[in-house]
Amino acid sequence: MTDARTRSILERHGLRCTRQRAEIYHALVSTSSHPTAEELFGMVRNRLPGLSLATVYNTLDAFVRRGLARKFALPPSVGEDPSASAPAPAARYDADTSEHIHLISDHGKVRDVPPDLGRRLIDGLPPDVLDELERRMGVSIDQVRIEISGTSTGRSC
Repeated sequence: MTDARTRSILERHGLRCTRQRAEIYHALVSTSSHPTAEELFGMVRNRLPGLSLATVYNTLDAFVRRGLARKFALPPSVGEDPSASAPAPAARYDADTSEHIHLISDHGKVRDVPPDLGRRLIDGLPPDVLDELERRMGVSIDQVRIEISGTSTGRSC
């Protein structure tokens, strides 16, 4: 799916528009599930039979470097022994690069917090604490990102 809009977006971000990049980008923007590279690979491999998982990883890395996607790693599962030799949780990707908050469940499901609640959380941060943080850490805060983790209660929205 190499449409003019996708081509324009990729080129605006300094990326050549290839069929692989266009398909991966389209799959990423068409889901709110915050997929892993492996999940995206599964979403596009029927349309691109010669596609490799390495190409998906490389493409996602390029998207993240150019500001087309965010990459974040899930924390270890609740109750998991951090010293155990279990593999690290897979990174997840989000094409929504706007300022918003993620809720990560104990089952690894990632959801966007409703924008009105996310905005209230961010706006509720005390400015004096942010000022002191900048002073004490010697930085200028450009953006605040919040990720919330929680345990499923059995209720669903």
